[in-house]
Amino acid sequence: MANHKSAKSRIVRNNKRAIINGARRSRVRTFIKKVEAAIAAGDKELATTTFKIAESEMMRAVRKGVFAMNTMSRKVSRLSHKIKAL
Repeated sequence: MANHKSAKSRIVRNNKRAIINGARRSRVRTFIKKVEAAIAAGDKELATTTFKIAESEMMRAVRKGVFAMNTMSRKVSRLSHKIKAL
């Protein structure tokens, strides 16, 4: 258990950030699933529109420090290639 006031504050803050980061991570994964579902259905137009939304959400998560830049860049690239292959 934390003894210092600052350590107690950090525990509270870290718990709040964990909730926020978890929600953001979940949101990004949901957007990725929507794009993959559109690709699986073979709907290029829907896949393209959902991809644009998903890409901006992915990059926002990178800016917020939830995901690493290389990870999201790799995912964006792979989704883009799948859409182009339709």
